Amino acid sequence: MATRLSNLFGNSSIVAGLLVNLLSSICIVFINKWIYVHYGFPNMTLTLIHFVVTWLGLYVCQKVDIFSPKSLQPAKIVLLALSFCGFVVFTNLSLQNNSIGTYQLAKAMTTPVIIVIQTVYYKKTFSSKIKLTLIPITLGVVLNSYYDVRFNLLGMIFATLGVFVTSLYQVWVGAKQHELQVNSMQLLYYQAPMSSAFLLTLVPIFEPLSGEGGIFGPWSLPALVMVMTSGVIAFLVNLSIYWIIGNTSAVTYNMFGHFKFCITLLGGYMLFQDPLSLHQGVGIFCTLVGILAYTHFKLAEQEEGKSRLVQRP
Repeated sequence: MATRLSNLFGNSSIVAGLLVNLLSSICIVFINKWIYVHYGFPNMTLTLIHFVVTWLGLYVCQKVDIFSPKSLQPAKIVLLALSFCGFVVFTNLSLQNNSIGTYQLAKAMTTPVIIVIQTVYYKKTFSSKIKLTLIPITLGVVLNSYYDVRFNLLGMIFATLGVFVTSLYQVWVGAKQHELQVNSMQLLYYQAPMSSAFLLTLVPIFEPLSGEGGIFGPWSLPALVMVMTSGVIAFLVNLSIYWIIGNTSAVTYNMFGHFKFCITLLGGYMLFQDPLSLHQGVGIFCTLVGILAYTHFKLAEQEEGKSRLVQRP
């Protein structure tokens, strides 16, 4: 393990990629929260800007041969594009209406929901160890939400919808990548503009176009700068995720994710003075233990599966 870590962090390009992902993943949460709290920028419009900037960034990437686009039939990714809209919009609404701690812990429920979806609809089986890790994850989220002094019913509804749609999206992404034989960037390259088009039709219905809080309202220069910065950082998050998994492994990305989880929680309490009770602290601890246990057992099962394949004649 020590040799593996030494080799990993001895490679300057990998270190740079990890740092970009760390900073962008944490910054996107804090900047979006800042935009909602201090400027009141409309949620769906911010999401639309993220999608457009992400597509423009991917367009530049394919032009400089970072990846090669693959022709896809729009009909095959319509549901994926719709779920992409839903998961980003509801996740941002959860961030807008909840404390960062509650927002971050609610996202941890994605793993249990994915397991339920794959078990019920895809007849996939999971070991008892994996299923047992869902208990501390769920208990921790419930404890934190129940004892959050800033509990917001609307925020919890958005968080619940966000978890459900995010889980569907992640399951469908894996299925579509396998079905269409594409990587995540090739899929996102076609999915982002389609999702942008869907949101473009919905924004005028759900958000004002002019006046205070409207898309074309009297926004200050600092607000517009923050919004565009948020869009660029959203693109960097997507790009760095792909780069890390492509140059290290999904294991490295997931283990690195635990560190980001803790830093984001800590930053929320420091920057936005989110209150933290003892019960919430216990909830956060339970969730983190469950996440670590899930990762440990999942990796052990993957290694065992690889060993069996190698041993076959």
